[in-house]
Amino acid sequence: MRPSDSGMAAMRKRFSSVCSSPSAEEDSASLYDSVSISATDPANEQEHPYASLLCCHRVQDSLLSSNSSFTRYRGILNWIIILLVLTHAHLFLENFIQYGFLIDVKKVLEHLIEDNCNWPSVNLLLAANMFAITALLLERSQEKGMLSPTNTHRLHLTNLGLLLLFPVAVIVNEPTISTGGAFFSLWFYTALGMKLYSYQETNHWYRQARLTDAETDNNEHLTFKDLYYFLLAPTLCYQRDFPCTPKVRINKLLHRLLEMVIVIQIMVGIVQQWIEPIFQRSQNSFSSFDITMKVEHLVGLVAPTHFLWLLFFFLTHSYLNFCAELLCFGDRHFYGDWWNATTLISFWKNWNIPCQKWCHRHVYTRMVEKNVPPSHAELLVFLMSAALCECMIALPLHSCRLWVFLAMVFELLVAVFLGNYFQGNYGNGLVWLCLLLGPPLAVTTYFHDHYISFPSQMSNYGLPVFLQPH
Repeated sequence: MRPSDSGMAAMRKRFSSVCSSPSAEEDSASLYDSVSISATDPANEQEHPYASLLCCHRVQDSLLSSNSSFTRYRGILNWIIILLVLTHAHLFLENFIQYGFLIDVKKVLEHLIEDNCNWPSVNLLLAANMFAITALLLERSQEKGMLSPTNTHRLHLTNLGLLLLFPVAVIVNEPTISTGGAFFSLWFYTALGMKLYSYQETNHWYRQARLTDAETDNNEHLTFKDLYYFLLAPTLCYQRDFPCTPKVRINKLLHRLLEMVIVIQIMVGIVQQWIEPIFQRSQNSFSSFDITMKVEHLVGLVAPTHFLWLLFFFLTHSYLNFCAELLCFGDRHFYGDWWNATTLISFWKNWNIPCQKWCHRHVYTRMVEKNVPPSHAELLVFLMSAALCECMIALPLHSCRLWVFLAMVFELLVAVFLGNYFQGNYGNGLVWLCLLLGPPLAVTTYFHDHYISFPSQMSNYGLPVFLQPH
C-alpha cells in the first residue's frame, strides 16, 4: 500500500535535513546514525526499507586536493621507495656489467699508511696538543694574576692564529700527506680552533660573573681533565659541568660502532663503483667543459653524490652519538628535523646544531652587542660559513675555484627571492632540490678535477680520489 502524501512529505523533509548536514568530516554511516527518529513518527517512516540509501552525497574534497585534510600517504611513500630501489638496482646492475666489481677496501686501508709509516697527518694531529696546552696555561696565568686580561686575550688570539696557519703550512708544503689525511687534519684543526675560542671566551664570562659572586672558584675547572673532556666531547661550545648520563651503555656503543663501519664501507663502495667510472670518462677538467658536457656530467653525478652526502650525515650522526655515549655526554641534540624544512633558512638552522649554536653564541650575539643590525650579522655569519666551507674543500685539493662558496651564495639568493613563493610542501621540495644541485655537487666537481690531475696515480693505485697523495 502506498504511503499517504503527508507521510511522503514528512519523509522527504527528514532525509533532506539529513543530506544537508553541515558536517563534512564524519563518515556517511555516522551521518545517518546521528539522525534521531521521534517516537511520534509514523511506523512507515521508521521502518522504510530504503531509508539508509536515500542520502549518499555530502560536501567533501578529493583526497589529493590541496584543500583536503588527508595526511595518510604511507602507501605512496612505500611505492616511491620501491620504485627508487628498482630504478637504482637497474643502474647498479648496468654499472656492474660494464665495469665489473671495483670495490676493494683493502687497497684503501693499505694506502692510509703515508710514505712508509711516516704518517705526516698523524704527526700533525699530535702537534695539536701544543695549542690546547697553551690555551690552558694562559687561562691559569691570568687566574693567578700573572697576566693582565688584555695581554691574555692577545696571546689567545696569537695562539689561535698559529693554530689555523700551522696545518695550512704543512698541507701546502708536505708532499707525502694524502688528500684524505689533509682533509681530516684540516677539519680537526678547524674544530679545535672553534673549541679553544669558546674555551677562552667562556672563561672570560665566568670571571666577569665572579665579580658579583664571591663564592665562584675558577681554579678547580682549569685542569687538563676538564679541558680534554671538552675537546673530546661532541660540542663546540664550552661550559662547566656538562649534563651527563648515568653510565655508558655498551650495547649502544657497539651499535654505533657497527653503524660507522658499515656506512664507511658503503661510502667507499659508492666512490669506487659509481663515481670513479664517471670520472674515468673525462679527459679534461670540469671548468674546461662546454655547457653540454657540464650538464651531462652533473646529471650523472647527482644521484651518487646525494647518496654519499646522506651517508656522510648518517656517519656524522653515528660518530657524534658514539662519542657522546663513550663520554656520558648528555646533550645529544646534534641536528633538528632538517628533512622537513620548508625554507633554506630553516634547513641551515637545523642541519648542524653544534656549529649553528657556536656561531650564534660567539659571533652573531657579539656582533649584535656591538650594534651591528641583526640582518647584517646573519649575513656576515653566513658568508663566513660559506668561506670556511670553501677553504676546507679547496685547500686539501690544492685548487680554489670558489664553486662551493658560489653554490652557497646562490642558495642564499634562492632563499631571499623565492622563499615567499615556495611554502609548505613546495618549500620543502625546493630545499631538497637545492640539496641535490647545490654545494654537495660542487664538492664533487672539485674531486673530479683532482682526479683528472692525477691519472697516473689513479691507474697505479686503483684507489678513491680522496686518498691520493698530492
